[in-house]
Amino acid sequence: MDQPQELEVWYLIPSIRRELAINLKNQGLKQKQIAQKLNITEPAVSNYIKNKRANTMRLSSVVLEEIELSAKKLYNNKSNLVKEIQSICELAKKTKLLCKLHYERGFKLKNCDVCLK
Repeated sequence: MDQPQELEVWYLIPSIRRELAINLKNQGLKQKQIAQKLNITEPAVSNYIKNKRANTMRLSSVVLEEIELSAKKLYNNKSNLVKEIQSICELAKKTKLLCKLHYERGFKLKNCDVCLK
Protein backbone atom coordinates (compact mmCIF):
# COMPACT_ATOMS: atom_id res chain seq x y z
CA MET A 1 0.00 0.00 0.00
CA ASP A 2 1.30 3.43 -0.93
CA GLN A 3 1.97 5.93 1.82
CA PRO A 4 0.44 9.43 1.41
CA GLN A 5 3.91 10.92 1.02
CA GLU A 6 4.68 8.49 -1.81
CA LEU A 7 1.50 9.51 -3.59
CA GLU A 8 2.56 13.15 -3.29
CA VAL A 9 5.97 12.42 -4.81
CA TRP A 10 4.80 10.03 -7.54
CA TYR A 11 1.53 11.67 -8.58
CA LEU A 12 0.69 15.02 -7.03
CA ILE A 13 3.96 16.93 -7.39
CA PRO A 14 4.52 15.81 -11.01
CA SER A 15 0.94 16.83 -11.82
CA ILE A 16 1.52 20.23 -10.23
CA ARG A 17 4.72 20.66 -12.24
CA ARG A 18 2.88 19.70 -15.43
CA GLU A 19 0.20 22.31 -14.84
CA LEU A 20 2.75 24.95 -13.86
CA ALA A 21 4.72 24.23 -17.05
CA ILE A 22 1.58 24.54 -19.18
CA ASN A 23 0.57 27.77 -17.45
CA LEU A 24 4.03 29.28 -17.83
CA LYS A 25 4.10 28.31 -21.52
CA ASN A 26 0.70 29.96 -21.98
CA GLN A 27 2.20 33.11 -20.46
CA GLY A 28 4.83 33.10 -23.21
CA LEU A 29 7.86 31.53 -21.60
CA LYS A 30 10.15 29.26 -23.63
CA GLN A 31 10.88 25.72 -22.48
CA LYS A 32 14.34 26.71 -21.28
CA GLN A 33 12.88 29.50 -19.12
CA ILE A 34 10.20 27.16 -17.75
CA ALA A 35 12.84 24.56 -16.90
CA GLN A 36 14.82 27.18 -14.98
CA LYS A 37 11.78 28.42 -13.06
CA LEU A 38 10.67 24.88 -12.16
CA ASN A 39 14.19 23.58 -11.57
CA ILE A 40 13.69 20.68 -13.97
CA THR A 41 15.19 19.68 -17.32
CA GLU A 42 14.00 20.96 -20.68
CA PRO A 43 13.02 17.40 -21.77
CA ALA A 44 10.85 17.14 -18.64
CA VAL A 45 9.13 20.41 -19.59
CA SER A 46 8.56 19.09 -23.10
CA ASN A 47 7.05 15.87 -21.75
CA TYR A 48 4.77 17.78 -19.39
CA ILE A 49 3.56 20.09 -22.14
CA LYS A 50 3.00 17.20 -24.57
CA ASN A 51 1.06 15.35 -21.84
CA LYS A 52 3.54 12.45 -21.92
CA ARG A 53 4.37 12.77 -18.24
CA ALA A 54 2.24 13.12 -15.09
CA ASN A 55 -1.02 12.59 -16.93
CA THR A 56 -2.73 10.04 -14.69
CA MET A 57 -3.96 12.24 -11.85
CA ARG A 58 -6.91 14.55 -12.30
CA LEU A 59 -6.63 17.75 -10.32
CA SER A 60 -9.71 19.50 -8.98
CA SER A 61 -10.75 22.88 -10.34
CA VAL A 62 -9.84 24.48 -7.00
CA VAL A 63 -6.29 23.10 -7.21
CA LEU A 64 -6.00 24.08 -10.89
CA GLU A 65 -7.03 27.65 -10.01
CA GLU A 66 -4.36 27.76 -7.29
CA ILE A 67 -1.76 26.46 -9.74
CA GLU A 68 -2.70 29.20 -12.18
CA LEU A 69 -2.18 31.83 -9.47
CA SER A 70 1.13 30.23 -8.51
CA ALA A 71 2.28 30.25 -12.14
CA LYS A 72 1.55 33.98 -12.34
CA LYS A 73 3.57 34.58 -9.16
CA LEU A 74 6.47 32.53 -10.50
CA TYR A 75 6.29 34.27 -13.88
CA ASN A 76 6.49 37.66 -12.18
CA ASN A 77 9.15 36.53 -9.68
CA LYS A 78 6.78 37.29 -6.80
CA SER A 79 7.28 33.93 -5.08
CA ASN A 80 9.50 30.87 -5.10
CA LEU A 81 8.86 27.36 -6.36
CA VAL A 82 9.14 25.57 -3.02
CA LYS A 83 6.61 27.87 -1.36
CA GLU A 84 4.14 27.50 -4.21
CA ILE A 85 4.37 23.71 -4.46
CA GLN A 86 4.02 23.36 -0.68
CA SER A 87 0.96 25.60 -0.72
CA ILE A 88 -0.65 23.59 -3.54
CA CYS A 89 0.10 20.29 -1.78
CA GLU A 90 -1.54 21.60 1.38
CA LEU A 91 -4.61 22.61 -0.62
CA ALA A 92 -4.74 19.13 -2.17
CA LYS A 93 -4.78 17.67 1.33
CA LYS A 94 -7.39 20.10 2.66
CA THR A 95 -9.71 19.48 -0.28
CA LYS A 96 -9.18 15.72 0.12
CA LEU A 97 -7.76 15.33 -3.38
CA LEU A 98 -4.94 13.24 -1.96
CA CYS A 99 -7.49 11.16 0.00
CA LYS A 100 -9.36 10.41 -3.24
CA LEU A 101 -6.16 9.22 -4.91
CA HIS A 102 -5.24 7.16 -1.86
CA TYR A 103 -8.69 5.54 -1.90
CA GLU A 104 -8.41 4.79 -5.63
CA ARG A 105 -5.04 3.13 -5.00
CA GLY A 106 -6.55 0.68 -2.50
CA PHE A 107 -6.51 2.40 0.90
CA LYS A 108 -10.19 1.90 1.74
CA LEU A 109 -10.39 3.11 5.31
CA LYS A 110 -13.68 4.79 6.19
CA ASN A 111 -13.44 8.33 7.61
CA CYS A 112 -9.67 8.41 7.20
CA ASP A 113 -8.15 11.74 8.12
CA VAL A 114 -4.49 10.77 8.43
CA CYS A 115 -3.29 13.35 5.90
CA LEU A 116 -5.30 16.11 7.52
CA LYS A 117 -3.66 15.93 10.95
